[in-house]
Amino acid sequence: MAAIIEVKNLTKKFGDFVAVKDVSFSVEEGGIFAFLGPNGAGKSTTIKMLTTLLRPTSGSMSINGHDPVIEPDLVRHSFGIVFQDPSLDEDLTALENLELHGALYGVPADILRKRIDELLALVELIDRRNDFVRDFSGGMKRRLEIARGLLHHPKILFLDEPTLGLDPQTRNHLWGYVQKLNNDEGVTVFFTTHYMEEADRVAKEIAIIDHGSIIAKGTSRALRSQTGTETLEDAFLRLTGSGIRDEASSSLDRMRVHGRYWSGGRR
Repeated sequence: MAAIIEVKNLTKKFGDFVAVKDVSFSVEEGGIFAFLGPNGAGKSTTIKMLTTLLRPTSGSMSINGHDPVIEPDLVRHSFGIVFQDPSLDEDLTALENLELHGALYGVPADILRKRIDELLALVELIDRRNDFVRDFSGGMKRRLEIARGLLHHPKILFLDEPTLGLDPQTRNHLWGYVQKLNNDEGVTVFFTTHYMEEADRVAKEIAIIDHGSIIAKGTSRALRSQTGTETLEDAFLRLTGSGIRDEASSSLDRMRVHGRYWSGGRR
């Protein structure tokens, strides 16, 4: 099957700091791809480049056949995204959040209402459509964000630690929705997580990044075989080390400290 995401020799520098270094990988259309790494490894910086929020220093990217640097609008219409941090308007209802997103993406009015109903039913929020998001639990907000990310029929869904802070039951339900979308609509899924059992259970292929470089790629079984370990978590620790990583030393925080982070790669 053809690759829907192609990354070749991708590098991002902020002054003297190299956040992503000569990264190359591909994701097959219809696949579920896990992008794993410790804090500050370069995951978020790579996702920001793929989703047009940062310009690379060098290298190339292709998202659904389009270049994020040259054709950002076409790329944005090719993907939906669930950010690590909440991004819903809590003063709007679930329905109003989806209607706003549909308007921003130019979804025709005659299609929008049907699509909203389909997605709210999928994530089991149809009965809460007129409730304010501020009254939703964390899991309900995550489910609504997934529905919002899929509203414009994207080919790719980016999920940046979508289950962070959720209880095990909600996490299992959320991945059930994602797998159903992948199976029924052929949506390609690109996700990050610190829960290794999620990647082990859901991902068809995995890439591990550390210190800005890809250090291993393959299926969970291949990575376990490569490292001589019994679990994906043990393989991950064997490859990246067992030392505690300081969240404050992440590449994004370093960029902010040095004043070198800006949306789109421009001051």
